Amino acid sequence: MSRRKTERQLNLVICLLATRRFLTAREIRTMVAGYEEADSDSAFKRMFERDKRELRESGIPIETGGSDPWTDDEGYRIFPADYELPEIELMPDEAAVLGLAARAWRHAALGDAAANALMKLRAAGVPVDTDAAPALTPVLGTDEPAFLPMWQAVRDRRRVAFAYRKPGEPVARRRLEPWGVVNYRGHWYVGGHDLDRGARRVFRLGRIVGEVEVDTAGPPVEVPAGVDVRSLVRGRDPLEPQGVARVRVRADSGHELRRAAQRIVPGPHQGDDPRWDLIDLPYADLDDLVGMVARFGDRAVIEAPAEARAAIAAHLADLAARDPGPEPGDPAAEPEPAADARRGSASAEQLRRLLMLVPYALSHDVRVHEVAEHFGLSQRQVLKDLSLLWMCGLPGYTPGDLIDVDIEAAESTGEIIIANAETLAQPLRLTADEAASLIIGLELLAELPGVADSDALKRVGEKLRAAAAAPAGAARALAAVGAGGAARPGGVEPGPDPVHRLADAVGVRIELSDEVREVQRRCDEALRAGQLVHLRYLSGYVDEVTERDVDPMGLVVYGGHAFLEGWCRLRGDVRLFRLDRVLDLTVLPEPARVPARARRRDLRAGVLRLSDDDTRVTLDLDPSARWVAEEYHCSSVRDLEGGGVRATLRTPAPEWVRRLALRLGPRARVVAPVELAEQVRERARAALAAYGPDPSGT
Repeated sequence: MSRRKTERQLNLVICLLATRRFLTAREIRTMVAGYEEADSDSAFKRMFERDKRELRESGIPIETGGSDPWTDDEGYRIFPADYELPEIELMPDEAAVLGLAARAWRHAALGDAAANALMKLRAAGVPVDTDAAPALTPVLGTDEPAFLPMWQAVRDRRRVAFAYRKPGEPVARRRLEPWGVVNYRGHWYVGGHDLDRGARRVFRLGRIVGEVEVDTAGPPVEVPAGVDVRSLVRGRDPLEPQGVARVRVRADSGHELRRAAQRIVPGPHQGDDPRWDLIDLPYADLDDLVGMVARFGDRAVIEAPAEARAAIAAHLADLAARDPGPEPGDPAAEPEPAADARRGSASAEQLRRLLMLVPYALSHDVRVHEVAEHFGLSQRQVLKDLSLLWMCGLPGYTPGDLIDVDIEAAESTGEIIIANAETLAQPLRLTADEAASLIIGLELLAELPGVADSDALKRVGEKLRAAAAAPAGAARALAAVGAGGAARPGGVEPGPDPVHRLADAVGVRIELSDEVREVQRRCDEALRAGQLVHLRYLSGYVDEVTERDVDPMGLVVYGGHAFLEGWCRLRGDVRLFRLDRVLDLTVLPEPARVPARARRRDLRAGVLRLSDDDTRVTLDLDPSARWVAEEYHCSSVRDLEGGGVRATLRTPAPEWVRRLALRLGPRARVVAPVELAEQVRERARAALAAYGPDPSGT
């Protein structure tokens, strides 16, 4: 069935490309091979409507128009100028940058769109280099289920409705005119006009509950001139500090507090007792200050102001008085990995391949193995595609109408000989999704040293935008069908170019401080020079600074953070080091020696590497602490009465969870394991002793 469908759709494309006038559905039924399978008018209509929708979703601009001035019958055709990819020439450095931009989407929702874009460019003979700069790894994640429907709504200028859970508040239904989506510090947001509140609003996609409903019948969304969704999202940053707390910290502890301090006053040494330092810690919110200090237990004590001291004492007293709960009877099992639903149907993929294979083979003297390597296919798949191709052609389907493929030569010597295929000689134009995915990938490259300031990044961006710009007919067809529905009679007036509108409505921004960018730059220099580096590194799991000698292997941008990937000589394994946790970096006068067995990390499942030896922890979180399930990888999350959740996560360092529980205080409860809950209570009691009599009486 899949093969026959591909043949029928390819015959339809050839027919509509070759015609000089609009053809009615009735004419198409009688002319195009494959539609004779429809045994009734209704069956043909369903088949034809489905084919039109799928072809438009693949970026083929089927235009609707009047076929006869004396009748009202709709007709269809494909204007070659709207179908064909304009010529684009890339210099070697530009080809490398474009290949790097496409790699950003490898494990994300638009991975297929970026891959299809590269295949179309290769079909046009553009030498895109996806293997260039292997040490640089830009990664865009789209774990939020709401990402694709929201992206499509922005692309098609459609209103949306969804259920939204704001932290600490019940779920509420929202109706929005989306203006754009932005990746900011590793999370995706949508900004637009809230129809119920009559104001501009920003929503984090990870907090959308259930399905996003897209209004396909309402008026198109009009984005106000000059609106900047990126600025709307950045406006949600925390408030400026409103006060300064005096905190006493043990000399060997509280490293994150020290990094945020305005001033550190070293304390005196007192024999064998540990030294305590005084730090001035700015804060904008009292609750945040309490959580920041409480997670260090009895190694950090708030001295002033008095209200902060009283607040942390109450916070710790609640934890100290809490009895550990029983183990859950049946911990939620970790869900099976979801099937990847992004791949299209087999017939749609094969059709796209054929529309790229033909122009490439016609313009290059290539063999089967070369085509397979160029497009990332197996030789068997190339032969399979060629065997289908010679069954298709122009209406009439006589030997002079059919595409001529020498299958015997392809199978015996690998030579590809195709004739009578002039209709498909030009590669297919990029779709809005395909072009925008590459343009947004280029934006992410601005966060990588060695690429951000390169002239190639600017040049390839300009060339890609020019090549992707849809001509009038294609823009009209895209506007008429939106995401791929039936075309409206006569089309509609196109708005701004859909590719440029979409690319401008989607933003990626990684907020790195000047200090982190300097560390990133020095890592890049060491990587290029092949030099060993020495790090003073603050662990993300425990309050500990370690000294590491690292053989650099690559730089990674993932989840709003920059990382150095390298062989850690201390651990004897490949590690990712978050650059904002690097306290000091020294490039050593010694060449890096990465062991032959070392392999780059597979980031398909994120930067967190789970192990069967990890501790499994179950937490009950109040509504105000639901952010924990958003920020950290949880194997299961179950809603509780009152808006809270029960979250289960795995960690190689239970100490990290103890610190998290101390930070959350009364807003969270360790359910399992019981011994971990007991340790949290004991840590809270030890910390509470520094604040005078225990108000809980324990």
